[in-house]
Amino acid sequence: MNVGFMGMGKLGLPVALAIEKKGHKVIGYDPSPQVQETIRTKELPYKEAQAKEWLKKSNIEYKSVKQVVEHSDIIFVPIQTPHGAKFEGSTRIPDEREDFDYSYLIDGLTELDNELFQQEKEMTVVVISTVLPGTIRKYIKPLLSKYTKLCYNPFFIAMGTTIEDFLRPEIILFGVDDEEAAKKAKKFYRTINHAPFYETTIENAELIKVTYNTFIGTKIAFVNSVMEMCHHLPNTNVDEVMNALKMCNKRIISDKYLSGGMGDGGGCHPRDNIALSWLSDKLDMSFNWFDNIMKQREVQTDWLADIIEYNKKGKVVILGKSFKPETNIETGSPAHLLANILRERNISFEHYDPYVDGDFEIGYEACTFFIATKHEDFNDIDYPKGSVIIDPWRYIGDKQDVEVIRIGERNL
Repeated sequence: MNVGFMGMGKLGLPVALAIEKKGHKVIGYDPSPQVQETIRTKELPYKEAQAKEWLKKSNIEYKSVKQVVEHSDIIFVPIQTPHGAKFEGSTRIPDEREDFDYSYLIDGLTELDNELFQQEKEMTVVVISTVLPGTIRKYIKPLLSKYTKLCYNPFFIAMGTTIEDFLRPEIILFGVDDEEAAKKAKKFYRTINHAPFYETTIENAELIKVTYNTFIGTKIAFVNSVMEMCHHLPNTNVDEVMNALKMCNKRIISDKYLSGGMGDGGGCHPRDNIALSWLSDKLDMSFNWFDNIMKQREVQTDWLADIIEYNKKGKVVILGKSFKPETNIETGSPAHLLANILRERNISFEHYDPYVDGDFEIGYEACTFFIATKHEDFNDIDYPKGSVIIDPWRYIGDKQDVEVIRIGERNL
């Protein structure tokens, strides 16, 4: 396959080399004189595993946008969406916050689309660039003609190991509006590897990309807090602590808890966070991570109470008291935290749990039901017509004449 690139920088060029290594002919365009010089001289000015050696033997050609369009079957767009230097993390982070700079991406895609329009040539265009959710639909797609068949395909790579990460990814992510474009991109990728495809909406793919990176940052920040604690506490070693956690592959190093819902609960977790928060203050640590875990839990439960208030229809009924499904243990339950917050707001409510209270009657009056515990029994209830069900777990099915609000799920 003839593969084109719009952008041959620190991401685009190594990926282009990997694609060429798999037997494809690669051509590319980049407006940067430095990148053009790199391709011409075959001298890589930065360290990237395997790239330096592969570039010396490469037949990748630098072409104009017109030529890239003329001679490509599919085009990849790895154009940067930078932040200013003050947001890179090398200096203290300023008080203000900013979105990414999309000007380079918009200019590059506009130039590419104009050429496709001129040639009246339909093209699968695979955008790799990191963007925030909603960016492509709001800022990119309105600029494009019918000739650009867009597929969003952000990479999960680390600079320095770009080639290895591209050739052997955990997943290949597609944000899809155009099924034919996605089909062509998938066919191409099967010439590269057999990693699993994950296909979703463009907005989900945009969010998956950035949360993947911030999840890594969250892990690092957490471990570094434990490291600081171990630096203060006698006979503790952060490596030994983490080595034990790495062995716990059912709940910690696993997919467990990677779903939205109510906050943490039970007889151990909240109180352990409180205890470690106290210890952090006692040790005068630089940042109290554990206190912020508990604050996030409380503030988000306040937000759920806001949703109840906003959507309130009739009386409020909280369904579930236990801290997790199919048990009657109520210790540390976020369901009770929600109940206490509603009491603070002088919102009257009823509170039931079949595992705690036994059988109960829903009645026939339209109510606002909040699913605080994910008991399977709650999916089988014949809810009164006209009711509202607020479901933070997103497991309650559609009900006739009942509005189901699934928290964390928003469709166009």
